[in-house]
Amino acid sequence: MEQATHATHTVHGPHALHRVVVIVDENSNPFELGCATEVFGLRRPELGRDLYDFRLCSPAPRTAMRDGFFTLTGVAGLDAAETADTLIVPNRPDVEVPRRPAVLAAIRRAHARGARLVGFCSGAFTLAEAGVLDGRRATAHWQWADSFRARFPAVRLETDVLFVDDGDILTAAGSAAALDLGLYIVRLDHGAEVANSVSRRLVFAAHRDGGQRQFVERPVPDVPDESLAPVLAWAQERLDSTLAVSDLAARASVSQATLHRRFRAQLGTTPLAWLTGERLALACRLIERGEARFEVVARRSGLGTAANLRALMRRRIGLTPLEYRNRWCG
Repeated sequence: MEQATHATHTVHGPHALHRVVVIVDENSNPFELGCATEVFGLRRPELGRDLYDFRLCSPAPRTAMRDGFFTLTGVAGLDAAETADTLIVPNRPDVEVPRRPAVLAAIRRAHARGARLVGFCSGAFTLAEAGVLDGRRATAHWQWADSFRARFPAVRLETDVLFVDDGDILTAAGSAAALDLGLYIVRLDHGAEVANSVSRRLVFAAHRDGGQRQFVERPVPDVPDESLAPVLAWAQERLDSTLAVSDLAARASVSQATLHRRFRAQLGTTPLAWLTGERLALACRLIERGEARFEVVARRSGLGTAANLRALMRRRIGLTPLEYRNRWCG
């Protein structure tokens, strides 16, 4: 099967869009390529504007994807990586196979000129092989943790998280975490409101904190009644109230200990951490929508006081409410 791909949004001039380039190499995983295309490559008529200038490139005219599922043709050559503002590196399931020297050299050049580097799943192996991860934090799929540490002991591998933001290099764990990291990058670049819109189009959770576990004990509940979906939806409609973990447990008709176990098993986080994350996401959206009174933002998002809002935003987002407003509201 051959697939001609021309997913390029070319923009010129002083207001050119941020350019995201994906390097696709032999035996690359199609799923992560699809995630990158969905998040960064699609046009956004619902927003009235495109978010990125997106393109695929490859070191070869014909690239066989993972297990020969199909052959990718019709994409730009590797020189397209030289103009990337964000460069997504190739990943492949056979992690012990060396990457092409030309691909590694392109990654090193992008890093040297200040481009943002992104690795999905086994993409951390590519980044480490290029020599740009030494002394840096990164993550990869949990099943390759021992192999990664043996080959790249200088990298600070974190295996029990969804993704790692180490400044100009970001890495995501297995497969679906690519969507989490992609939406996180959109949130960094365009704010929570835009990221929420993109996630709605994807029918995907708008915000999963990178610190959540990448491996959960039971992704699909054995008993349908144990699903957290009803209580999560109920809580999201009441974030401005004084909700506590005990309220969530009462709504789910379980003890707090049982609720805690279900959150750990199904979401990889605690009820309190989830509730705080949802409230912070709501606070960010309120600020982006123009609410200038931070005490009102704190009250409507259930964070209580402006001081608490400021402390949580600085700790979890790295910006104060004022800095966040200046960044996204001019």
